[in-house]
Amino acid sequence: MSITDLKQTYPDAEIFKFGDSEELSDQLIALVRSGRKTATCGALRDFGEGGETMPVAGRRDIALSWDGSPALVIETLEVTVTRYCDVTEDFALAEGENDDLSGWRRDHKAFFERNGGFAPDMELVCERFRLVEDLQAEAS
Repeated sequence: MSITDLKQTYPDAEIFKFGDSEELSDQLIALVRSGRKTATCGALRDFGEGGETMPVAGRRDIALSWDGSPALVIETLEVTVTRYCDVTEDFALAEGENDDLSGWRRDHKAFFERNGGFAPDMELVCERFRLVEDLQAEAS
C-alpha cells in the first residue's frame, strides 16, 4: 500500500521512522511486530515548531522502514512528558529493547548523546501505542 493510499485511510496520520540508523530501525520495527515493543520515547526538544509532531492519544500514525516504504500503522494510547531520570522500569520494559531499566538507561543515554545531547533531567515524550496494521505482512 502506498503512502498516498494510507493517508486516505488515515488522513490525520503523521509519518515517522523509528531509530536513527537502518539497523536500529529494523530492530525496532521487528520488536513492534513481535508485540514486545508497545512504547517509545523521544527528547521533548525534538518536538514542536520545526521538529517532530507531538503524538496524540487516539491518532493513528504510519511508521516507515529505513528505505521509506510503509511498514506499520500504530495507534497512540497515551502520551506523557517525563524526565529521563524518572522513567519507570515498567515504561522501559514496554519499549521492548532491554530486559531491565539499567539497560534502557545505558542505550537511551547513548542514543540521546548521538542525537542532540543528553542530561539526566532532560524531558522525554513517552508514548504508549498499539499495532494497528503490519503493512509489510499484508504485502506478502
